[in-house]
Amino acid sequence: DFDSKKKRKVAEIYQALNSDPIDVAALRRMAISEGGLLTDEIRCKVWPKLLSVNTDDLPPLPGKELREDNKDYQQVLLDVRRSLRRFPPGMPDDQREGLQEELIDIILHVLKRNPQLHYYQGYHDIVVTFLLVVGDRLATALVEKLSTHHLRDFMDPTMDNTKHILNYLMPIIDQVNPEVHDFMQSAEVGTIFALSWLITWFGHVLSDFRHVVRLYDFFLACHPLMPIYFAAVIVLHREQEVLDCECDMASVHHLLSQIPQDLPYETLISRAGDLFVQFPPSELAREAAQQQAERTAASTFKDFELASVQQRPDTVLRQRFRERLRGEERTKSILTKPRTNRFVKLAVMGLTVALGAAALAVVKSALEWAPKFELQIFP
Repeated sequence: DFDSKKKRKVAEIYQALNSDPIDVAALRRMAISEGGLLTDEIRCKVWPKLLSVNTDDLPPLPGKELREDNKDYQQVLLDVRRSLRRFPPGMPDDQREGLQEELIDIILHVLKRNPQLHYYQGYHDIVVTFLLVVGDRLATALVEKLSTHHLRDFMDPTMDNTKHILNYLMPIIDQVNPEVHDFMQSAEVGTIFALSWLITWFGHVLSDFRHVVRLYDFFLACHPLMPIYFAAVIVLHREQEVLDCECDMASVHHLLSQIPQDLPYETLISRAGDLFVQFPPSELAREAAQQQAERTAASTFKDFELASVQQRPDTVLRQRFRERLRGEERTKSILTKPRTNRFVKLAVMGLTVALGAAALAVVKSALEWAPKFELQIFP
């Protein structure tokens, strides 16, 4: 029954967290499979592992001086003030206002530390999700890592890379349902209806917070382009509504931009994973007119994922932290290529047996991209 399945899954998650090295492949499998990571308490432990964030070495909380002479402050302030519906209904005003202040500080902190990143409207919808789940200090570290990896393309000076990612939407639809694809092409609807879905990881358009964090479990465990696959399966799920619509841009855009709140999320997550395996980004790149592959987050996902599988469990990190305080020297491990390959291959085999195509894609996709930066192991 459901309760026994949940208990087994919780046990497997904690077993993976306490493995040495941490079994990130298993954590990804748990995040993808039905129900995701189940509770916010578990997310606080697993999300940092999926993003390779060392929870024993978090940055200090940002100070209020960030707001002085900050070019993004006024826009961030306006967006955060408009974010009332992103907080749980019934939350006391003073508590919500306190969280909004923390939200502003987190965003400004990440932007100040990473001047190559540019704020965009909708970014706060992602940050507030992390704030509500893990609290301000851990959210700051997770959002910074996410912003320099999965979200990096949305934070360029221009929207060129964001538009390019949107260009994958129609080729995916065409592979599965040419009739829907041709109808949308005839209506000249384009892909702008999915922009807010993509750049907020659906946080802006879904009213139920449970569904938002479930999708975040999925996206954090997957390739950076998975949100566009999920956008495609939403359109495909609404096939009949689309085909019954007037074939003009205004009508189809209005229909698709109003996302249903009662979607079968688990079914769509599974289908998105299947489509990723059937039609990986590398096969769709030509149709998507990829011009700047070296600049997209997808191009550096291999090294990001390989680094994540070398993390140490929290118990080990805490022990080593205490040793450092006592003044003892610690020996840094060196990542060797054969060991990396062995872990990745084991993860691939484990995912294949346990979940099938969707989970296999999580690790398999990592092998398709050439490394661009040096892998680091937490000491």
